[in-house]
Amino acid sequence: MGNWPLLTIVTFLPLVGVVFAALVKGDDDVAKSRIRTIALLTTIVDFLLSLLIWARFDPSNPGFQLEEKGAWLGNVFSYHMGVDGISVAFVLLTTFLMPFCILASWQSVQNRVKEYMIAFLVLEVLMIGVFTALDLMLFYVFFEAGLIPMFIIIGVWGGPRRVYASFKFFLYTLLGSVLMLIAMLAMYWQAGTADIPALLRHDFPVQLQTWAWIAFFASFAVKMPMWPVHTWLPDAHVEAPTAGSVILAGILLKMGGYGFLRFSLPMFPVASEMFAPFVFTLSIVAIIYTSLVALAQEDIKKLIAYSSVAHMGYVTMGIFTMNQAGVQGAIFQMVSHGFVSAALFLCVGVIYDRMHTREIAAYGGLVNRMPWYAVAFLLFTMANVGLPGTSGFVGEFLTLLGAWRANTWVAFFAATGVILSAAYALYLLARVMNGKLEKPSLQGILDMDWRERAVLIPLMLVTVFYGVYPAPVLNASEASVQAMLAKVTAAIAAGTKVALIAN
Repeated sequence: MGNWPLLTIVTFLPLVGVVFAALVKGDDDVAKSRIRTIALLTTIVDFLLSLLIWARFDPSNPGFQLEEKGAWLGNVFSYHMGVDGISVAFVLLTTFLMPFCILASWQSVQNRVKEYMIAFLVLEVLMIGVFTALDLMLFYVFFEAGLIPMFIIIGVWGGPRRVYASFKFFLYTLLGSVLMLIAMLAMYWQAGTADIPALLRHDFPVQLQTWAWIAFFASFAVKMPMWPVHTWLPDAHVEAPTAGSVILAGILLKMGGYGFLRFSLPMFPVASEMFAPFVFTLSIVAIIYTSLVALAQEDIKKLIAYSSVAHMGYVTMGIFTMNQAGVQGAIFQMVSHGFVSAALFLCVGVIYDRMHTREIAAYGGLVNRMPWYAVAFLLFTMANVGLPGTSGFVGEFLTLLGAWRANTWVAFFAATGVILSAAYALYLLARVMNGKLEKPSLQGILDMDWRERAVLIPLMLVTVFYGVYPAPVLNASEASVQAMLAKVTAAIAAGTKVALIAN
Protein backbone atom coordinates (compact mmCIF):
# COMPACT_ATOMS: atom_id res chain seq x y z
CA MET A 1 0.00 0.00 0.00
CA GLY A 2 3.02 2.25 -0.41
CA ASN A 3 1.36 4.44 -3.06
CA TRP A 4 -2.15 4.35 -1.67
CA PRO A 5 -3.66 7.52 -0.10
CA LEU A 6 -3.65 5.86 3.31
CA LEU A 7 -4.85 8.87 5.31
CA THR A 8 -7.79 9.43 2.99
CA ILE A 9 -8.73 5.75 3.18
CA VAL A 10 -8.59 5.67 6.99
CA THR A 11 -10.47 8.96 7.28
CA PHE A 12 -13.33 8.18 4.92
CA LEU A 13 -13.62 4.37 5.17
CA PRO A 14 -16.45 4.62 7.75
CA LEU A 15 -18.60 6.18 5.01
CA VAL A 16 -18.49 2.79 3.27
CA GLY A 17 -20.05 1.34 6.40
CA VAL A 18 -22.66 4.12 6.29
CA VAL A 19 -23.66 3.08 2.76
CA PHE A 20 -23.96 -0.61 3.63
CA ALA A 21 -25.90 0.15 6.83
CA ALA A 22 -28.27 2.43 4.92
CA LEU A 23 -28.99 -0.36 2.42
CA VAL A 24 -30.22 -2.74 5.11
CA LYS A 25 -34.01 -2.96 4.94
CA GLY A 26 -36.39 -3.47 7.82
CA ASP A 27 -36.41 -2.71 11.53
CA ASP A 28 -36.62 -6.19 13.02
CA ASP A 29 -34.00 -7.90 15.17
CA VAL A 30 -32.26 -9.45 12.17
CA ALA A 31 -31.87 -6.09 10.44
CA LYS A 32 -30.61 -4.47 13.64
CA SER A 33 -28.06 -7.24 14.11
CA ARG A 34 -26.80 -6.79 10.54
CA ILE A 35 -26.45 -3.03 11.02
CA ARG A 36 -24.53 -3.49 14.27
CA THR A 37 -22.26 -6.05 12.59
CA ILE A 38 -21.58 -3.74 9.65
CA ALA A 39 -20.68 -0.89 11.99
CA LEU A 40 -18.44 -3.10 14.13
CA LEU A 41 -16.59 -4.62 11.16
CA THR A 42 -16.14 -1.18 9.59
CA THR A 43 -14.56 0.27 12.73
CA ILE A 44 -12.33 -2.79 13.22
CA VAL A 45 -11.07 -2.63 9.64
CA ASP A 46 -10.46 1.09 10.00
CA PHE A 47 -8.41 0.48 13.16
CA LEU A 48 -6.34 -2.20 11.43
CA LEU A 49 -5.65 0.17 8.53
CA SER A 50 -4.67 2.92 10.95
CA LEU A 51 -1.98 0.58 12.28
CA LEU A 52 -0.37 0.89 8.84
CA ILE A 53 -0.10 4.64 9.47
CA TRP A 54 1.76 3.87 12.68
CA ALA A 55 3.95 1.29 10.92
CA ARG A 56 4.93 3.73 8.16
CA PHE A 57 5.42 6.68 10.51
CA ASP A 58 9.05 7.69 11.13
CA PRO A 59 9.42 9.04 14.71
CA SER A 60 12.77 10.65 13.91
CA ASN A 61 11.18 12.92 11.28
CA PRO A 62 9.74 16.03 12.96
CA GLY A 63 7.79 17.14 9.88
CA PHE A 64 4.51 16.02 8.37
CA GLN A 65 4.42 12.56 6.83
CA LEU A 66 2.15 10.52 4.53
CA GLU A 67 1.02 13.81 2.98
CA GLU A 68 -1.71 13.95 0.37
CA LYS A 69 -2.54 17.16 -1.46
CA GLY A 70 -4.94 18.24 -4.17
CA ALA A 71 -6.87 21.29 -5.38
CA TRP A 72 -10.06 22.17 -3.52
CA LEU A 73 -12.41 25.15 -3.51
CA GLY A 74 -10.95 26.95 -6.52
CA ASN A 75 -7.31 26.45 -5.51
CA VAL A 76 -7.75 28.88 -2.61
CA PHE A 77 -8.05 26.09 -0.09
CA SER A 78 -6.46 22.72 -0.70
CA TYR A 79 -7.27 19.16 0.24
CA HIS A 80 -4.12 18.60 2.27
CA MET A 81 -3.75 15.69 4.70
CA GLY A 82 -0.81 14.57 6.81
CA VAL A 83 0.30 13.51 10.28
CA ASP A 84 3.24 14.31 12.53
CA GLY A 85 4.32 13.17 15.97
CA ILE A 86 1.66 15.33 17.62
CA SER A 87 -1.32 14.05 15.63
CA VAL A 88 -0.53 10.43 14.79
CA ALA A 89 -1.34 9.12 18.29
CA PHE A 90 -4.76 10.78 18.22
CA VAL A 91 -5.64 9.13 14.91
CA LEU A 92 -4.91 5.72 16.43
CA LEU A 93 -6.75 6.59 19.64
CA THR A 94 -9.86 7.47 17.63
CA THR A 95 -9.89 4.29 15.55
CA PHE A 96 -9.03 2.21 18.64
CA LEU A 97 -12.00 3.44 20.69
CA MET A 98 -14.68 3.25 18.00
CA PRO A 99 -15.18 -0.57 18.00
CA PHE A 100 -15.70 -0.44 21.77
CA CYS A 101 -18.39 2.21 21.29
CA ILE A 102 -20.24 -0.07 18.89
CA LEU A 103 -19.95 -3.06 21.24
CA ALA A 104 -21.07 -0.96 24.21
CA SER A 105 -24.23 0.00 22.30
CA TRP A 106 -25.05 -3.56 21.21
CA GLN A 107 -27.84 -4.15 23.71
CA SER A 108 -28.47 -0.73 25.24
CA VAL A 109 -29.59 0.96 22.00
CA GLN A 110 -32.73 -0.65 20.56
CA ASN A 111 -34.47 2.27 18.87
CA ARG A 112 -33.38 3.71 15.53
CA VAL A 113 -30.34 1.46 15.46
CA LYS A 114 -29.54 2.29 11.84
CA GLU A 115 -29.50 6.03 12.44
CA TYR A 116 -27.47 5.58 15.62
CA MET A 117 -24.74 3.54 13.94
CA ILE A 118 -24.64 5.88 10.95
CA ALA A 119 -24.21 8.86 13.29
CA PHE A 120 -21.24 7.18 14.97
CA LEU A 121 -19.59 6.24 11.68
CA VAL A 122 -19.97 9.78 10.35
CA LEU A 123 -18.60 11.11 13.62
CA GLU A 124 -15.54 8.88 13.23
CA VAL A 125 -14.85 10.39 9.80
CA LEU A 126 -15.01 13.92 11.17
CA MET A 127 -12.86 13.19 14.23
CA ILE A 128 -10.08 11.57 12.22
CA GLY A 129 -10.27 14.45 9.75
CA VAL A 130 -9.53 16.96 12.51
CA PHE A 131 -6.23 15.23 13.28
CA THR A 132 -5.17 14.75 9.65
CA ALA A 133 -6.26 18.04 8.00
CA LEU A 134 -3.43 20.35 6.98
CA ASP A 135 -5.51 23.17 5.51
CA LEU A 136 -7.25 25.81 7.62
CA MET A 137 -10.64 25.48 5.99
CA LEU A 138 -10.46 21.69 5.81
CA PHE A 139 -9.63 21.61 9.52
CA TYR A 140 -12.50 24.01 10.30
CA VAL A 141 -15.00 21.91 8.32
CA PHE A 142 -14.04 18.73 10.16
CA PHE A 143 -13.84 20.52 13.52
CA GLU A 144 -17.27 22.12 13.28
CA ALA A 145 -19.10 19.33 11.46
CA GLY A 146 -18.27 16.99 14.31
CA LEU A 147 -20.80 18.89 16.41
CA ILE A 148 -23.69 17.66 14.30
CA PRO A 149 -23.57 13.87 14.85
CA MET A 150 -22.77 14.30 18.56
CA PHE A 151 -25.66 16.76 18.88
CA ILE A 152 -27.93 14.13 17.31
CA ILE A 153 -26.55 11.29 19.45
CA ILE A 154 -27.19 13.18 22.68
CA GLY A 155 -30.50 14.69 21.55
CA VAL A 156 -32.08 11.48 20.23
CA TRP A 157 -30.63 8.65 22.34
CA GLY A 158 -29.82 10.57 25.53
CA GLY A 159 -31.53 10.76 28.91
CA PRO A 160 -34.60 12.69 30.09
CA ARG A 161 -32.93 16.13 29.71
CA ARG A 162 -31.26 15.24 26.42
CA VAL A 163 -32.66 18.17 24.43
CA TYR A 164 -31.39 20.73 26.92
CA ALA A 165 -27.97 19.05 27.14
CA SER A 166 -27.57 18.70 23.38
CA PHE A 167 -28.45 22.33 22.66
CA LYS A 168 -26.17 23.53 25.44
CA PHE A 169 -23.31 21.45 24.02
CA PHE A 170 -23.96 22.69 20.49
CA LEU A 171 -24.31 26.39 21.32
CA TYR A 172 -21.29 26.54 23.63
CA THR A 173 -18.95 24.94 21.11
CA LEU A 174 -20.39 26.68 18.05
CA LEU A 175 -20.20 30.21 19.45
CA GLY A 176 -16.57 29.78 20.42
CA SER A 177 -15.69 28.58 16.94
CA VAL A 178 -17.14 31.63 15.17
CA LEU A 179 -14.24 33.71 16.48
CA MET A 180 -11.82 31.04 15.32
CA LEU A 181 -13.18 31.27 11.78
CA ILE A 182 -12.65 35.05 11.75
CA ALA A 183 -9.08 34.56 12.96
CA MET A 184 -8.46 31.96 10.24
CA LEU A 185 -9.60 34.39 7.56
CA ALA A 186 -7.31 37.08 9.00
CA MET A 187 -4.40 34.63 8.94
CA TYR A 188 -5.13 33.78 5.31
CA TRP A 189 -5.22 37.44 4.28
CA GLN A 190 -2.00 38.15 6.15
CA ALA A 191 0.00 35.10 5.02
CA GLY A 192 -1.58 34.58 1.60
CA THR A 193 -2.13 30.86 2.22
CA ALA A 194 -4.34 28.53 4.20
CA ASP A 195 -1.78 25.70 4.15
CA ILE A 196 -0.98 24.79 7.76
CA PRO A 197 2.69 23.75 7.16
CA ALA A 198 3.26 27.09 5.39
CA LEU A 199 1.52 28.98 8.18
CA LEU A 200 3.76 27.25 10.74
CA ARG A 201 6.75 28.79 8.94
CA HIS A 202 5.17 32.24 8.74
CA ASP A 203 5.95 34.93 11.32
CA PHE A 204 2.73 36.71 12.22
CA PRO A 205 2.87 40.28 13.59
CA VAL A 206 2.59 40.43 17.37
CA GLN A 207 -0.67 42.36 17.27
CA LEU A 208 -2.30 39.78 15.01
CA GLN A 209 -0.87 37.00 17.18
CA THR A 210 -2.58 38.49 20.22
CA TRP A 211 -6.04 38.75 18.72
CA ALA A 212 -5.78 35.44 16.86
CA TRP A 213 -4.65 33.69 20.04
CA ILE A 214 -7.71 35.00 21.88
CA ALA A 215 -10.00 33.91 19.04
CA PHE A 216 -8.56 30.39 18.90
CA PHE A 217 -8.59 30.20 22.69
CA ALA A 218 -12.33 30.93 22.70
CA SER A 219 -12.90 27.82 20.62
CA PHE A 220 -10.36 25.43 22.09
CA ALA A 221 -11.05 26.37 25.73
CA VAL A 222 -14.72 25.46 25.30
CA LYS A 223 -13.82 22.23 23.55
CA MET A 224 -11.37 21.09 26.27
CA PRO A 225 -13.34 22.29 28.32
CA MET A 226 -11.51 24.77 30.56
CA TRP A 227 -12.97 26.44 33.61
CA PRO A 228 -15.25 28.48 33.57
CA VAL A 229 -16.66 27.42 30.16
CA HIS A 230 -16.91 23.78 31.26
CA THR A 231 -20.53 23.74 32.42
CA TRP A 232 -21.84 22.09 29.25
CA LEU A 233 -19.75 18.95 29.83
CA PRO A 234 -21.40 17.43 32.95
CA ASP A 235 -24.86 17.86 31.41
CA ALA A 236 -23.73 16.35 28.11
CA HIS A 237 -22.12 13.37 29.85
CA VAL A 238 -25.08 12.67 32.12
CA GLU A 239 -27.61 12.74 29.29
CA ALA A 240 -25.51 11.08 26.57
CA PRO A 241 -25.73 7.33 25.98
CA THR A 242 -22.72 5.36 27.21
CA ALA A 243 -20.93 5.31 23.86
CA GLY A 244 -21.57 9.04 23.46
CA SER A 245 -19.85 9.71 26.78
CA VAL A 246 -16.95 7.49 25.69
CA ILE A 247 -16.33 9.47 22.52
CA LEU A 248 -16.97 12.80 24.21
CA ALA A 249 -14.38 12.14 26.91
CA GLY A 250 -12.04 9.99 24.85
CA ILE A 251 -11.73 12.05 21.66
CA LEU A 252 -13.77 15.25 21.41
CA LEU A 253 -12.21 16.87 24.48
CA LYS A 254 -8.75 16.21 23.03
CA MET A 255 -9.49 18.38 19.99
CA GLY A 256 -9.07 21.49 22.14
CA GLY A 257 -5.64 20.39 23.37
CA TYR A 258 -4.66 19.37 19.85
CA GLY A 259 -5.73 22.81 18.61
CA PHE A 260 -3.48 24.53 21.16
CA LEU A 261 -0.55 22.38 19.99
CA ARG A 262 -1.25 22.78 16.28
CA PHE A 263 -2.14 26.49 16.17
CA SER A 264 -1.80 28.53 19.36
CA LEU A 265 1.67 27.53 20.47
CA PRO A 266 3.60 27.32 17.16
CA MET A 267 1.76 30.04 15.19
CA PHE A 268 1.34 32.58 18.00
CA PRO A 269 4.39 31.98 20.22
CA VAL A 270 4.75 35.54 21.53
CA ALA A 271 1.08 35.69 22.46
CA SER A 272 1.30 32.21 24.02
CA GLU A 273 4.10 33.35 26.32
CA MET A 274 2.16 36.49 27.19
CA PHE A 275 -1.01 34.59 28.06
CA ALA A 276 0.71 31.62 29.74
CA PRO A 277 0.14 32.97 33.31
CA PHE A 278 -3.55 33.39 32.46
CA VAL A 279 -3.75 29.76 31.26
CA PHE A 280 -1.86 28.55 34.33
CA THR A 281 -4.38 30.31 36.57
CA LEU A 282 -7.38 28.79 34.79
CA SER A 283 -5.73 25.38 34.82
CA ILE A 284 -5.06 25.45 38.57
CA VAL A 285 -8.60 26.63 39.29
CA ALA A 286 -9.93 23.81 37.11
CA ILE A 287 -7.78 21.19 38.83
CA ILE A 288 -8.73 22.24 42.37
CA TYR A 289 -12.28 23.55 41.96
CA THR A 290 -13.68 20.77 39.76
CA SER A 291 -12.02 18.14 41.97
CA LEU A 292 -13.88 19.60 44.95
CA VAL A 293 -17.10 19.68 42.94
CA ALA A 294 -16.54 16.03 42.01
CA LEU A 295 -16.38 15.16 45.71
CA ALA A 296 -19.89 16.53 46.18
CA GLN A 297 -21.53 14.56 43.36
CA GLU A 298 -24.10 11.84 43.91
CA ASP A 299 -24.28 10.86 40.22
CA ILE A 300 -21.45 8.59 39.05
CA LYS A 301 -21.33 10.07 35.56
CA LYS A 302 -21.21 13.62 36.86
CA LEU A 303 -18.35 12.74 39.18
CA ILE A 304 -16.33 11.28 36.30
CA ALA A 305 -17.25 14.27 34.09
CA TYR A 306 -15.88 16.76 36.62
CA SER A 307 -12.83 14.53 36.95
CA SER A 308 -12.27 14.95 33.20
CA VAL A 309 -12.29 18.74 33.54
CA ALA A 310 -9.67 18.48 36.30
CA HIS A 311 -7.46 16.20 34.20
CA MET A 312 -7.71 18.52 31.22
CA GLY A 313 -6.34 21.22 33.53
CA TYR A 314 -3.08 19.26 33.63
CA VAL A 315 -3.09 19.20 29.82
CA THR A 316 -3.43 22.97 29.36
CA MET A 317 -0.89 23.57 32.10
CA GLY A 318 1.60 21.22 30.43
CA ILE A 319 1.14 22.72 26.97
CA PHE A 320 1.84 26.27 28.09
CA THR A 321 4.92 25.39 30.13
CA MET A 322 6.49 25.43 26.66
CA ASN A 323 9.15 22.88 27.61
CA GLN A 324 9.73 19.33 26.43
CA ALA A 325 8.52 17.55 29.57
CA GLY A 326 5.37 19.62 29.89
CA VAL A 327 4.27 19.41 26.26
CA GLN A 328 5.03 15.71 25.86
CA GLY A 329 3.35 15.08 29.19
CA ALA A 330 0.25 16.91 27.96
CA ILE A 331 0.15 14.76 24.80
CA PHE A 332 0.57 11.57 26.82
CA GLN A 333 -2.03 12.73 29.35
CA MET A 334 -4.56 13.25 26.55
CA VAL A 335 -3.88 9.80 25.09
CA SER A 336 -4.02 8.13 28.51
CA HIS A 337 -7.13 10.00 29.57
CA GLY A 338 -8.65 8.98 26.25
CA PHE A 339 -8.84 5.31 27.14
CA VAL A 340 -8.99 5.61 30.96
CA SER A 341 -11.96 7.99 30.99
CA ALA A 342 -13.59 6.01 28.18
CA ALA A 343 -13.23 2.87 30.27
CA LEU A 344 -14.72 4.54 33.35
CA PHE A 345 -17.79 5.60 31.38
CA LEU A 346 -18.04 2.08 29.97
CA CYS A 347 -17.94 0.78 33.56
CA VAL A 348 -20.81 3.08 34.45
CA GLY A 349 -22.70 1.75 31.44
CA VAL A 350 -22.31 -1.84 32.69
CA ILE A 351 -24.18 -1.23 35.94
CA TYR A 352 -26.59 1.31 34.43
CA ASP A 353 -27.77 -1.31 31.92
CA ARG A 354 -28.63 -3.57 34.87
CA MET A 355 -30.04 -1.08 37.40
CA HIS A 356 -31.04 1.92 35.26
CA THR A 357 -29.69 4.39 37.78
CA ARG A 358 -26.41 6.25 38.17
CA GLU A 359 -26.98 7.33 41.77
CA ILE A 360 -24.03 6.34 43.97
CA ALA A 361 -26.41 5.69 46.87
CA ALA A 362 -28.15 2.94 44.87
CA TYR A 363 -25.05 0.75 44.96
CA GLY A 364 -22.72 -0.79 47.50
CA GLY A 365 -20.95 -4.10 47.95
CA LEU A 366 -20.85 -4.93 44.24
CA VAL A 367 -17.55 -6.74 44.73
CA ASN A 368 -19.53 -9.59 46.31
CA ARG A 369 -21.57 -10.23 43.16
CA MET A 370 -19.38 -8.77 40.39
CA PRO A 371 -15.71 -9.66 41.04
CA TRP A 372 -14.65 -9.23 37.40
CA TYR A 373 -16.30 -5.84 37.28
CA ALA A 374 -14.70 -4.85 40.59
CA VAL A 375 -11.21 -5.61 39.26
CA ALA A 376 -11.78 -3.53 36.11
CA PHE A 377 -13.30 -0.63 38.03
CA LEU A 378 -10.44 -0.69 40.54
CA LEU A 379 -7.76 -0.60 37.82
CA PHE A 380 -9.32 2.30 35.93
CA THR A 381 -9.94 4.20 39.16
CA MET A 382 -6.28 3.83 40.11
CA ALA A 383 -5.24 4.95 36.62
CA ASN A 384 -7.50 7.98 36.97
CA VAL A 385 -5.81 8.80 40.28
CA GLY A 386 -2.38 8.48 38.65
CA LEU A 387 -1.08 5.38 40.41
CA PRO A 388 2.48 4.43 39.28
CA GLY A 389 2.32 1.48 36.94
CA THR A 390 -0.72 2.86 35.12
CA SER A 391 -0.76 5.23 32.16
CA GLY A 392 -2.35 7.97 34.27
CA PHE A 393 0.83 8.38 36.29
CA VAL A 394 3.11 9.12 33.32
CA GLY A 395 1.10 12.05 31.94
CA GLU A 396 0.52 13.70 35.32
CA PHE A 397 4.15 13.30 36.37
CA LEU A 398 5.52 14.80 33.15
CA THR A 399 3.13 17.77 33.19
CA LEU A 400 4.00 18.48 36.82
CA LEU A 401 7.71 18.16 35.99
CA GLY A 402 7.28 20.63 33.13
CA ALA A 403 5.33 22.98 35.40
CA TRP A 404 8.06 22.75 38.05
CA ARG A 405 10.64 23.84 35.49
CA ALA A 406 8.42 26.71 34.34
CA ASN A 407 7.04 27.94 37.67
CA THR A 408 7.34 26.07 40.97
CA TRP A 409 4.18 27.67 42.41
CA VAL A 410 2.13 26.42 39.47
CA ALA A 411 3.46 22.91 40.07
CA PHE A 412 2.76 23.18 43.80
CA PHE A 413 -0.88 24.15 43.42
CA ALA A 414 -1.44 21.66 40.58
CA ALA A 415 -0.03 18.86 42.73
CA THR A 416 -2.91 19.33 45.17
CA GLY A 417 -5.10 17.91 42.42
CA VAL A 418 -3.37 14.56 42.82
CA ILE A 419 -4.54 14.42 46.45
CA LEU A 420 -8.04 15.56 45.61
CA SER A 421 -8.36 13.07 42.75
CA ALA A 422 -7.49 10.27 45.16
CA ALA A 423 -10.17 11.55 47.53
CA TYR A 424 -13.08 11.58 45.07
CA ALA A 425 -11.99 8.43 43.22
CA LEU A 426 -11.57 6.34 46.36
CA TYR A 427 -14.80 7.79 47.74
CA LEU A 428 -16.62 6.54 44.66
CA LEU A 429 -14.88 3.17 44.73
CA ALA A 430 -15.66 2.60 48.40
CA ARG A 431 -19.35 3.47 48.12
CA VAL A 432 -20.00 1.45 44.97
CA MET A 433 -17.80 -1.61 45.49
CA ASN A 434 -17.01 -2.14 49.15
CA GLY A 435 -19.06 -3.21 52.13
CA LYS A 436 -21.91 -5.70 52.41
CA LEU A 437 -24.39 -6.28 49.61
CA GLU A 438 -27.44 -5.20 51.60
CA LYS A 439 -29.76 -3.55 49.08
CA PRO A 440 -32.44 -6.02 47.88
CA SER A 441 -32.33 -4.65 44.34
CA LEU A 442 -28.67 -5.73 44.02
CA GLN A 443 -29.11 -9.32 45.20
CA GLY A 444 -29.60 -10.70 41.70
CA ILE A 445 -27.16 -8.48 39.81
CA LEU A 446 -24.91 -10.41 37.42
CA ASP A 447 -21.24 -9.95 36.62
CA MET A 448 -20.00 -8.81 33.22
CA ASP A 449 -20.86 -10.97 30.22
CA TRP A 450 -18.43 -11.88 27.43
CA ARG A 451 -19.22 -8.77 25.41
CA GLU A 452 -18.54 -6.43 28.31
CA ARG A 453 -15.32 -8.25 29.11
CA ALA A 454 -14.28 -8.00 25.45
CA VAL A 455 -14.74 -4.24 25.72
CA LEU A 456 -12.93 -3.65 29.02
CA ILE A 457 -10.06 -6.19 28.98
CA PRO A 458 -8.22 -4.56 26.01
CA LEU A 459 -8.51 -1.18 27.73
CA MET A 460 -7.12 -2.70 30.93
CA LEU A 461 -4.15 -4.12 29.03
CA VAL A 462 -3.45 -0.81 27.29
CA THR A 463 -3.67 1.09 30.59
CA VAL A 464 -1.06 -1.15 32.21
CA PHE A 465 1.13 -1.41 29.09
CA TYR A 466 1.53 2.35 28.68
CA GLY A 467 1.95 2.74 32.42
CA VAL A 468 4.93 0.40 32.37
CA TYR A 469 6.22 1.23 28.87
CA PRO A 470 5.20 4.72 27.68
CA ALA A 471 7.97 4.89 25.07
CA PRO A 472 5.81 4.38 21.92
CA VAL A 473 3.79 7.56 22.48
CA LEU A 474 6.71 9.58 23.87
CA ASN A 475 9.10 8.55 21.10
CA ALA A 476 6.53 9.32 18.40
CA SER A 477 6.01 12.87 19.66
CA GLU A 478 9.57 13.72 20.73
CA ALA A 479 11.03 15.00 17.44
CA SER A 480 7.94 17.00 16.48
CA VAL A 481 7.69 18.59 19.92
CA GLN A 482 11.41 19.46 19.91
CA ALA A 483 11.12 21.13 16.50
CA MET A 484 8.02 23.06 17.55
CA LEU A 485 9.54 24.26 20.81
CA ALA A 486 12.76 25.32 19.04
CA LYS A 487 10.71 27.52 16.73
CA VAL A 488 8.66 28.87 19.62
CA THR A 489 11.75 29.70 21.66
CA ALA A 490 13.41 31.43 18.70
CA ALA A 491 10.27 33.45 17.94
CA ILE A 492 9.90 34.55 21.56
CA ALA A 493 13.59 35.55 21.70
CA ALA A 494 13.23 37.52 18.45
CA GLY A 495 10.10 39.25 19.72
CA THR A 496 11.83 40.17 22.97
CA LYS A 497 14.79 41.58 21.05
CA VAL A 498 12.53 43.69 18.86
CA ALA A 499 10.71 45.02 21.95
CA LEU A 500 14.02 45.96 23.59
CA ILE A 501 15.21 47.80 20.47
CA ALA A 502 11.88 49.64 20.24
CA ASN A 503 12.23 50.78 23.84
